[in-house]
Amino acid sequence: MSLEQKEKSNFSIVARLKSANHAWRGIGILIRTSHNAWGEIFFGLLAIYLGFVLHISSIEWAILVLVIGLVLVAEAFNTAIEVDIDLTSPDYHPYARDTKDVASGAVLIMIIISSIIALIIFLPKILALIA
Repeated sequence: MSLEQKEKSNFSIVARLKSANHAWRGIGILIRTSHNAWGEIFFGLLAIYLGFVLHISSIEWAILVLVIGLVLVAEAFNTAIEVDIDLTSPDYHPYARDTKDVASGAVLIMIIISSIIALIIFLPKILALIA
């Protein structure tokens, strides 16, 4: 076993912390480059605000945080796929377009699901305030 392989096999908290820098850099890239992420963050924060105002339950909080996270994760994967496709297929190719469209569609599916969940959580509480 080479020294490099041995160093990689040993657990190191310092190495784990350094590798977390790559993840934070990735989140920064997502926020800087994906305009859709800004909208998703805005609506996520709006949902959190409504959660406080409307006093949602612990289970509703858990579901709300989960779907906000899943939307952002879907957007992150979509952005990563778009970056990769732009690198590996700089010229137009129908498969590259299809790949990007499918990844974008996955985000849309998650947004639709999260919107339905938001309606299930918030609509009865809003209607109760109005009535």
